[in-house]
Amino acid sequence: MPEVTTPARTIIADLAKMVLGGKPLDRDQAMSLASAWPDCPEDLLYWANQVRKAVFGRRVRLCSIVAGKLGACSEDCKWCAQSARWKRPAFDNSVSFINPIRLGSEEIVSKARQALDSCPGRLGIVNSGLKPSPDDIEVLCKAGVGIGREYQNKARLCASLGQLTAEQAHRLVQAGFKRYHHNLETSRRIFSQFVTTHKYEDRLKTLEIARRAGLEICSGGLFGLGETWEDRIDLALTLRDQVRPDGVPMNFLHPIPGTPLQQARPLPPIEILSIIAIFRLIMPASDLLIAGGRVVNLRDLGSMIFQAGASSCMIGNYLTTAGRNARDDLQMIDDLGLEVSEY
Repeated sequence: MPEVTTPARTIIADLAKMVLGGKPLDRDQAMSLASAWPDCPEDLLYWANQVRKAVFGRRVRLCSIVAGKLGACSEDCKWCAQSARWKRPAFDNSVSFINPIRLGSEEIVSKARQALDSCPGRLGIVNSGLKPSPDDIEVLCKAGVGIGREYQNKARLCASLGQLTAEQAHRLVQAGFKRYHHNLETSRRIFSQFVTTHKYEDRLKTLEIARRAGLEICSGGLFGLGETWEDRIDLALTLRDQVRPDGVPMNFLHPIPGTPLQQARPLPPIEILSIIAIFRLIMPASDLLIAGGRVVNLRDLGSMIFQAGASSCMIGNYLTTAGRNARDDLQMIDDLGLEVSEY
């Protein structure tokens, strides 16, 4: 029997072909994908994969992270186990950190060595807190120089420190950092429902400061907060049209006991894959990095992130939760017929 083409399938195919032809989606077109996908998610994933292959071929990138400072954060992000405001941040045996755990520069280099020896490539050093102190910058820059000296061109360093000044951004560049990570998290419309201690514009300002200093930009979002598809589309368009990031990390809420979102309902795996696919169609040339919540939320569908349009994934452990064994991720990539690109 001939295959039946539904309106949803036609919408997805026509818009994907338009993207492949070099024309960007507008908001209405992106929203039509959000409306169409539940009728034929397999079509959406197929076309997102075609766009990924057209831009990236068989290459995927990997990123690992090291926590330079952990816990006791002053901010009130409702999803975050590192905030000092929640009674039970519930990491490290549910201890609430009054003072952050800080690594010295030599300890950061040692942790970086463990990560890079398992998988050379991009390494992010992440600090909790609204912004780095002068001492934080000193430690991080010393560590950056040490990692650069040891690994030469085999490591590409990224920093995630919160709000930056122009002087701090330039110091990071001088110490060998190539990229700055600072997520927008969600749409401007609902951001204040989840964070009240700083504003959306503060995040945008930090990203602009980092770019002006010569740093690449890594900025994405967190999904599963209770946002609508309108919020997801608005986040994607803000990233594409205003931030223009080099990398777009996509995190999926892993509800942590003791945080205000501990009872949040996890997103179904097929919806997560569809979010990735629609972001790929909105941002065809951006490096989509699947990060936090990948293992716990996608379960047996974890290997489908690349078929959904992802071009990168985080490897190893996350900040406050365990990730997947790096060897297993490398085997998965090989089994899919893909190959790891350093950057």
